[in-house]
Amino acid sequence: MDGYFSHRPKEKTRTDSNNENSVPKDFENVDNSNFAPRTQRQKHQPDLGKKSLSKQKEHLKKKLEQEEKVKENSLLGKSSNEAMQYSNQAAQNSSAAKASPKSSKQPHTRKNGASSPELKYDQLPRCDISGKEAISALSRSKSKQCRQEIAEIYCQHKVGKLMPEKVTRFCPLEGKANNNVRWDEDSVEYMPANPVRIAFVLVVHGRASRQLQRMFKAIYHKDHFYYIHVDKRSNYLHRQVLQFAGQYQNVRVTSWRMATIWGGASLLSTYLQSMRDLMEMTDWPWDFFINLSAADYPIRTNDQLVAFLSRYRDMNFLKSHGRDNARFIRKQGLDRLFLECDTHMWRLGDRKIPEGITVDGGSDWFLLNRKFVEYVTFSNDDLVTKMKQFYSYTLLPAESFFHTVLENSPHCDTMVDNNLRITNWNRKLGCKCQYKHIVDWCGCSPNDFKPADFHRFQQTARPTFFARKFEAAVNQEIIGQLDYYLYGNYPSGTPGLRSYWENVYDEPDGIHSISDVVLTMYHSFTRLGLRRAETSLHTNGGENSCRYYPMGHPVSVHLYFLADRFQGFLIKHHATNLAVSKLETLETWVMPKKVFKIANPPSDFGRLQFSEIGTDWDAKERIFRNFGGLLGPMDEPVGMQKWGKGPNVTVTVIWVDPVNVIAATYDILIESSAEFTHYKPPLNLPLRPGVWTVKILHHWVPVAETKFLVTPLTFSNKQPIKPDESLKLHNGPPHNAYMEQSFQGLNPVLNIPINLAHVEQARRNAAATGPKLESWVDSLVGGVWSAVDICAIGPTACPVMQTCSQTSWSTLSPDPKSELGAVKPDGRLR
Repeated sequence: MDGYFSHRPKEKTRTDSNNENSVPKDFENVDNSNFAPRTQRQKHQPDLGKKSLSKQKEHLKKKLEQEEKVKENSLLGKSSNEAMQYSNQAAQNSSAAKASPKSSKQPHTRKNGASSPELKYDQLPRCDISGKEAISALSRSKSKQCRQEIAEIYCQHKVGKLMPEKVTRFCPLEGKANNNVRWDEDSVEYMPANPVRIAFVLVVHGRASRQLQRMFKAIYHKDHFYYIHVDKRSNYLHRQVLQFAGQYQNVRVTSWRMATIWGGASLLSTYLQSMRDLMEMTDWPWDFFINLSAADYPIRTNDQLVAFLSRYRDMNFLKSHGRDNARFIRKQGLDRLFLECDTHMWRLGDRKIPEGITVDGGSDWFLLNRKFVEYVTFSNDDLVTKMKQFYSYTLLPAESFFHTVLENSPHCDTMVDNNLRITNWNRKLGCKCQYKHIVDWCGCSPNDFKPADFHRFQQTARPTFFARKFEAAVNQEIIGQLDYYLYGNYPSGTPGLRSYWENVYDEPDGIHSISDVVLTMYHSFTRLGLRRAETSLHTNGGENSCRYYPMGHPVSVHLYFLADRFQGFLIKHHATNLAVSKLETLETWVMPKKVFKIANPPSDFGRLQFSEIGTDWDAKERIFRNFGGLLGPMDEPVGMQKWGKGPNVTVTVIWVDPVNVIAATYDILIESSAEFTHYKPPLNLPLRPGVWTVKILHHWVPVAETKFLVTPLTFSNKQPIKPDESLKLHNGPPHNAYMEQSFQGLNPVLNIPINLAHVEQARRNAAATGPKLESWVDSLVGGVWSAVDICAIGPTACPVMQTCSQTSWSTLSPDPKSELGAVKPDGRLR
């Protein structure tokens, strides 16, 4: 964060180099000690009257002191009070204290006091578990099976049966191969006599199917091979991939799927299994293995890549960290034991690097030749066998396994220290320890490219053919620039070039895949659309044949962007046309209204450019990932401000609920160079539904305000909400207090009167259910969202309703940049 709050020490910022690996450069300064997930409420808070904060700190300090004593105790031994208290704290923090499903077997359990959670095992661990990291992992893991695995691996390691002590090196060289490859861009325009053929392995996840299709279109050629693995949790994307892969003989989708997590051992397993599959495909005579994600894009043409690789067909291209090796090992956590289970990487303690070999690593994006892939896949020699074992329990294994095996193998003289890619590292923004919820370590992630970065793709100092990361939902313009640079502009008048659609819900996913808040809003959006159809699509004569009654849950929902600006949601839904009593399928476009307002008269304070409230703040890309800011009573909103350059200033931020109760107020010191500030006030929940206001003042003079909607819920656990649940969720926080401190005295000062009639109305609304609740929701939603348009998918009885495929905004409107058609005579799709 560029600004800092008056109660926080100022964060140091530092620039960093373009090192190709995923942990912070200044990892020695990062606290990797306590991995029990903590909520914002336990983090730094402004002085908002939270008197108990120092007590919390004392309490945590005691826990950490107890943690040190844990080493002397076995988790399951007689005197393990300290161990169990520590694990109880961690279990509560990670909500792992939920009751496990009952088993027909009586599992072994260990209780400690009435309030402690039970740690259940089918078999007791075969050793005393005394390491604090293993104890922490056991207490936080959610499933019995995972706890069993943690105990098993820890005990194997403790007796020295897990990790190889010594490994044979087969490389005849001393030190690292130093192969410099040169590249003259003009010399690669001719095609070699025997061009290499490439196996592109696409490892993809998420929901950005149109971006994936556009990238696939750019890299496709009939002479190459495309093997696609879709993450086990990305079913929508899997359905889309199966659909397009079936059109091309040289595209296959893995029959198996893994849930690959950041830093996890599963990513290495995915690559090794893909390599085995490719080696066994006798009808695919490929020469090189290239891994890509949906966030990659080519920055040179296919022909240029083939010409270059044909010239260096015996080489392997991997990017090394290029630093002191001992520091790399520590930084990367290679001297720690990790285990992946419950889609989390648990840190279980220390381990030794095997003797006899040189460990290396860097980027997990590489180009490997067939000979080396065959060696890694099928060799049973001491090096490959033991390295597969060692890297099964390693953080970020794909960033080091192939480097280490190659550099110690008979193929060591083929290594080129260049993976032919540009990665957009910005350590200041990308190293926010943003993966602590899935890995017991601090990690970094590259930033998305923007149009200002385009010049970086045209450099030719070293050979580069791909770049990452790109994200069309953040910036599509740069993808367009690259696409036109490589393959020329689309014909004038081509539709959809500046539009982007991304799915957020699809019927086969089931409504269990979305929250009650989102489901409530989607239903309200459809009713908004139907009301628009009824009021604006009139025909001249008699009966209105554009009146509808909504039917069932939405069919699909997409985010819609135009010229890199969020334009709202597109909801595909069913409705009965009341004139003919027939079911029709429609698509509604809803757009958020502008809610940010500069004060009138404007203050002389000019630094504030924008303010927004939301959840899922992405500190790396500096956007809210909850597009549209769909919030409910149990959400914890974050306030964000964007600043222009200017003198250091302090501003006051005030949060006001729908009946004018002042929920929070705090000061922020804005540094002269600050661009963004964000903060989540620790409000007591539930938040009162309705339109909230966040005011920004400078010297108590209003500068600007923004509004946000906390929607009442029409659903609870995907069922219509019951009266008791409604009252509990919709009546504001207990005793009307968002914090221990009351800010009531500020109401007259700020001229924010509390109107008793409004308070009474809010109390009545809180008890509403059924149609009354729906109309309350719709009146609130209609205040901050507008239905821009509606169209028909298929036949309609409304004569003036347009067909979706003929609009410019619908998900069914033309999108030639992402549509995949027949292979052209030159073997390409683009």
